[in-house]
Amino acid sequence: MTEHPLFYDLAYLKGMGPQRAAWIRDELGLVSFHDFLAFFPSRYLDRSEVYPLQSLDEGPAALQTRGKVIRIEKVGLGKAQRLVATVTDGHGWLELVWFQSLRWVESAVKPGDEYLIFGKVSRYKGQLQMAHPELTLWTEWTKSGGASLSPVYPISEKLKQRGLSNRWWISMVQQTLEQVSGSIAEILPRFILDAEKLPQRSEAMKHAHFPESNEELRTALRRFKLEELFFLQWGVLRIRSLRKIRNPGHRLEKVGDLFHDFYHRCLPFELTDAQKKVLKEIRADLKAGTQMNRLLQGDVGSGKTLVALMSMLLAVDNGFQACMMAPTELLARQHLVSLTQFLGDLPVRIGLLTGQVKGATRRQLLEDLYNGDLQILVGTHALIQEHVRFKNLGLAVIDEQHRFGVEQRAMLWAKSRIPPHVLVMTATPIPRTLAMTRYGDLEVSVMNQLPAGRRAIRTVVTPEAKRLKMFAFLAEQMRAGRQVYVVYPAIRETEDQDIKFLYDGYEAMIRAFPRPEFELAVVHGQMKGADRDLEMQRFVSGKAQLLVATTVIEVGVNVPNATVMVIENAERFGLAQLHQLRGRVGRGSEQSYCLLMHKDRPSEQAKQRLDALASTTDGFLIAEMDLQLRGPGDMAGTQQSGVMELKYADLVHDGETMEKARDYARQIMEADPQATGETMGRLALAYDRFYGKSKNWSKIS
Repeated sequence: MTEHPLFYDLAYLKGMGPQRAAWIRDELGLVSFHDFLAFFPSRYLDRSEVYPLQSLDEGPAALQTRGKVIRIEKVGLGKAQRLVATVTDGHGWLELVWFQSLRWVESAVKPGDEYLIFGKVSRYKGQLQMAHPELTLWTEWTKSGGASLSPVYPISEKLKQRGLSNRWWISMVQQTLEQVSGSIAEILPRFILDAEKLPQRSEAMKHAHFPESNEELRTALRRFKLEELFFLQWGVLRIRSLRKIRNPGHRLEKVGDLFHDFYHRCLPFELTDAQKKVLKEIRADLKAGTQMNRLLQGDVGSGKTLVALMSMLLAVDNGFQACMMAPTELLARQHLVSLTQFLGDLPVRIGLLTGQVKGATRRQLLEDLYNGDLQILVGTHALIQEHVRFKNLGLAVIDEQHRFGVEQRAMLWAKSRIPPHVLVMTATPIPRTLAMTRYGDLEVSVMNQLPAGRRAIRTVVTPEAKRLKMFAFLAEQMRAGRQVYVVYPAIRETEDQDIKFLYDGYEAMIRAFPRPEFELAVVHGQMKGADRDLEMQRFVSGKAQLLVATTVIEVGVNVPNATVMVIENAERFGLAQLHQLRGRVGRGSEQSYCLLMHKDRPSEQAKQRLDALASTTDGFLIAEMDLQLRGPGDMAGTQQSGVMELKYADLVHDGETMEKARDYARQIMEADPQATGETMGRLALAYDRFYGKSKNWSKIS
């Protein structure tokens, strides 16, 4: 097959050459003609006004003027030599100065020629000067119609030092457009262009580089944002559609005795409307005959574990096994405790598999699992080890799924001849636009209600100066029978003197809350598992009233009697993590508090984060705030392998365009669900050429 001209190597571009092409490839990753054209300007200079020479004065902004070269001469000797041209428009005078490339300038700039001159004006010994200006013959500029917006490309300093100036880059883009002018075919469906009043791709490409007006530029950029987001959404919806066609799933149609008994006898509280809705969605997936691949977003304390258990009981009622995988041993053990308490005396065998389960206990557990005697298995990544074999795994629940590598999650598929249904859960709410980008191929369920009886947590932003008042409040709470968390950002002392660390804080807490009136426990990630479990159990059981910890307790820890969360150096944490830590309290019926301790003069951005957290307990609203404050690139735990990076669109500001793109993609998928039509074929080709370079892991959650 003949290679498409757009994908010729840059070395074949007239005026480029292999050396410059190699520099550009190494510095910017641009390989083909299309890569070069898709590298848009970072800004545009307004070249609409030409100032008369007599009106010029020195200043920081580049501007445009016009003049005829009267003379050009070399001044100075050796390395101090420079080239000076004098220009006039009949009313004013200006000196143009070059310190480099003198031979080239001397051959290119001729006395008697009139130029459009662009650059920054300075003053030297009373004379106005412009160093290394951009010159365009006045006749050429008027012939072109006088472009009003001039592109400025984000060229690296290394490339500029090698002579690849902005002016050179502009000439190369013009050359590229000339060489491929007939090869830039349209890839968006006609009905989208008509509905959005967008130009053809070839026209938009020219306007993105060389717009004649701001409106022309806005329209071109809007077209490329929509195109990019459309193919992103089309790609993930296509994966979802093909998965449903190709991946059979166990039909779990029965709602049996275990589920009914649990619902009528063991529910610890009435299900929220959100929980009922999610269970209905999961129930429909499980009996559909295709593999479920669902993401459950549940705000902190919304009852995800209960929904997961009821889903697993559906699997057990239908004769299948279920498993629940957590990222840490602490969280896995917490899940085991919660599930066991929920189940009460129901005849369900549940086991725990972590790296700490060894010897005869481990061998018996694996034998029971293989024989089918063990119905639910909770564990860490130990679940995916090759020798862990289920009799008939029907449902896999993955908690805090972003903490697992995609390869690890994929290994769960090998545990059953027909891949198990998959329910992935996160307690980190994801903004809608980000969810459509990272997890757009998954069915998404949302739980944003708290169980009845829960009271909103009061969040207080507290400066270092009020530490003694904070100590008094903690003592008051503990004397009333409540428990307290105090979280530190670091375990030991660091080079950053502003960071409080756990061991120093632990000693301060012992002095502030001495025995025998108070008992303290300490937990952090560098402790041995057995020691950490022992300390955690002291707090869970109520023997210790205050737990000093790092963010190891961020997820999964459930102590309803804990009513106060103190976060030291709160300005050092992101909004999502602060919200997760706050969620460790407020799990009982008593009023709970979160104290955000910060140094006396936090940065403006840190203050914005803390004030945002104090203003709401809605995790989904906080996620949107986090996206606004930090941008999509820094959102922890949301990067998903196989999703194309966005060149043109911005998830913070282009949410409305994303919604449109998804609607258009959905219309096309619904019109051809088998993906066999001519339109789908053309879109698949365009996707593979322009947007489908990443490896697809999305089918494994």
